[in-house]
Amino acid sequence: MKLNLTKALVIFDLETTGLDISKDRIIQISYIKIFPDGREERHNHFVNPSRPIPSEVVELTHITDEMVKDAPTFKELAPSLVEEFKDCDFAGFNSNNFDIPMLAEEFLRAGIAFDFNACRLIDACLIFRAMERRNLAAAYKFYCGRKMEDDFQAHLADEDTEATYRVLMGQLDMYEPGKQEEPERQLPNDMDALHEICNKRKNVDFAGRIVWAPVKGPDGKPILKDDGTELMREEFSFGKYKGCSVTEVLRRDPGYYSWMLNGDFSLNTKQVLTRIRLREMHR
Repeated sequence: MKLNLTKALVIFDLETTGLDISKDRIIQISYIKIFPDGREERHNHFVNPSRPIPSEVVELTHITDEMVKDAPTFKELAPSLVEEFKDCDFAGFNSNNFDIPMLAEEFLRAGIAFDFNACRLIDACLIFRAMERRNLAAAYKFYCGRKMEDDFQAHLADEDTEATYRVLMGQLDMYEPGKQEEPERQLPNDMDALHEICNKRKNVDFAGRIVWAPVKGPDGKPILKDDGTELMREEFSFGKYKGCSVTEVLRRDPGYYSWMLNGDFSLNTKQVLTRIRLREMHR
């Protein structure tokens, strides 16, 4: 099956020094760029994180300080990645929860505000969970009919990227309309539809500190717009203002903005908060 693309799709995977997007760094990025005409380009980069790689990460990935010591830093690599990623959609495995936020954070640290919100984000893990609810190795066995350890060395970005690509193609093949009778088990070969499946959690920032939530009336029911859809607003999802409108909090407690900007929040969260603040100031 050929992917039905209207623009290039970048299927990618990261290896990092840890799981904290604010503090950890990328040590490997691998991606397959698939073009609408079916052409494929494969790229694999080791990245110098400018810090020692934790022993547990070395044990897991087999990527050592020696392997990355002569590699470019992400800041040095970022300009070429921006050119490669321009006008692309993105796909990965658990990428909406980790890889996209981490990549966005690294771009911001490099002084580049790459707008992932303008991209369609396809997460084969979320599609898999919606359909079968398992991990990458189980997905590979289920959709590709083979054990992943027979074909790949796990926890290397280039290996996991290849496996993710095969899983995504297997998903589109298995749930192709016409092969499944139940509508809820049909998966269209369309990036808009896949993006919608993978982005049901309405985060405003990648870390989910600010979320979209329906505005409710005095009766507790969501207020509807003229087109019948719910009226939405940005709300904090944590702390003392959890469930409160971001714009109302910024108006009532201006110091909260400064507290967040000086706090241990991701650069993307601070960027989103600043964007909301500036928008409200100019209304």
